Amino acid sequence: MSDPRVAQAGSATGVEVLPARDVPLGGPRALRVRRTIPQRARTLIGAWCFADHYGPVEVPAGGMDLPPHPHTGLQTVSWLFSGTIEHRDSLGTHSLIRPGELNLMTGGHGIAHSEVSTADTTVLHGVQLWVALPDADREAGRDFQHYVPEPVRLDGAELRVFLGSLEGETSPVRTFTPLLGAQLDLEPYATVTLSIDPGFEHGLLVDAGDVRLDGTAVPAAELGYVAPGAGTLTVTNRSDGPARAVLLGGPPFEEEIVMWWNFVVRDHEEILRARRDWEAASGRFGSVEGYHGHRLPAPPVPDVIIKPRRNPPRRTAAGPGRV
Repeated sequence: MSDPRVAQAGSATGVEVLPARDVPLGGPRALRVRRTIPQRARTLIGAWCFADHYGPVEVPAGGMDLPPHPHTGLQTVSWLFSGTIEHRDSLGTHSLIRPGELNLMTGGHGIAHSEVSTADTTVLHGVQLWVALPDADREAGRDFQHYVPEPVRLDGAELRVFLGSLEGETSPVRTFTPLLGAQLDLEPYATVTLSIDPGFEHGLLVDAGDVRLDGTAVPAAELGYVAPGAGTLTVTNRSDGPARAVLLGGPPFEEEIVMWWNFVVRDHEEILRARRDWEAASGRFGSVEGYHGHRLPAPPVPDVIIKPRRNPPRRTAAGPGRV
């Protein structure tokens, strides 16, 4: 059954509030994260199919250590607020993930990577996001892009556009479907109205502050969803401290997907093949050089057929501020 807050908020203002659930992020020294998508009420926002929000949290003794693990059918988007993570992948990339710097990795046919917090990192805080690749591009080759967006001052706010375009700023990072990704920081009691693409659906993931999205309260760690049709979004910080949120968007993704472990595929048989390839250390995912430790083994596949999922039937935005 859907969370009652989702239906109530959606019927009142056109903003649906998607609650987060706590899950462990795998590995021998796991972090607990707050996940807003996917969930029963919403599988995707545009092609965004996965949103984890974590911290601020002290790293475990010895640091965060996520061993080499595989991905297929997706792009990973790493965005930090604090801390530093060392990234290595089977493309041969060795890069640091720092606050305010985008790392985007493409694992179409297959890629593997590891993530380890640096020795000087005591607190980690940020988001880990996935983008589903459209069917035509699911066999795309391995790729890695790094981008540092310039902060843009708005009245009472600061904006960092790391994917897509917003308020005259455009990211050069390549994606396979149109996307929007941006960090929004608001001063105490500030309000900002953003001009958005009415063909996009949007999600505002709140990190901190007493935030209102078009008048609807979106608690910290939860996500406010707005259907296509809106030409603007108004975000307000009602607290006497700073507020921060991440805005995601894109045109509705019409394909059904199957998500299991680190794979975004289209049917159960593809899960079995991808898991078999990883466990056999095939060339599909490659190897991660420079990581001193074992690969992460794949979990067992459930004894049920994992069925494709898509979003519920689409509706247009309605309520105050809609066009």
